[in-house]
Amino acid sequence: MTDWLAWHEDYADPACALSMRLGVVQEQIRRWLDGTAPAEVNVTSLCAGDGRDLLDVLATRPDAARVSALLVERDPDLASRAEAAALRAGLADVVVRCTDAGTTDAYAGHAPADLVLLCGVLGNVSDADAHGTVDALPALCAAGATVIWTRHRREPDLTPALRRRFAAAGFAEESFTSPQDGRWSVGVHRLTRAPEPLRPSQRLFEFVR
Repeated sequence: MTDWLAWHEDYADPACALSMRLGVVQEQIRRWLDGTAPAEVNVTSLCAGDGRDLLDVLATRPDAARVSALLVERDPDLASRAEAAALRAGLADVVVRCTDAGTTDAYAGHAPADLVLLCGVLGNVSDADAHGTVDALPALCAAGATVIWTRHRREPDLTPALRRRFAAAGFAEESFTSPQDGRWSVGVHRLTRAPEPLRPSQRLFEFVR
């Protein structure tokens, strides 16, 4: 299985694919925050790692206090890093749960969210779990919620099927970004149908890498 602490070290290299992908995700988060201001909003991040995609953006914003967030991360070291980063930035309404993000119980009391971050998940689970997770997203989303997701594009490239799956699950695609070399992708989808209630103890995915 992947050493996730070592995996995060690639963020330090601006020429690394992981670092470039992070920049796109953070820009999409900024755009979403700008578009929802000044409303109070709720964010959920699945498999949040050390939370830098969201926390680094919030740390620079004068309106960060209107954002409440739940970061779910199973690795205790990464979860501790996320908690420390939120504390340094004075983000009092950010909660980090060190638990399995692959079950709906991890989101009890916080769902539904206005923004769901599904970054670093769909490329590390089985294709069946990737599709099933997309199907389950309306239960994590508030009405009109946005989902920002990532997936590598190694062959066989699953992103075309995932984009169709989002459409079938009731999401409209707002953007899809991928570099010319096709190493990674960032999708942004908005829920256009009614949300669903969160089902307790539903298994969404298990990491296979």
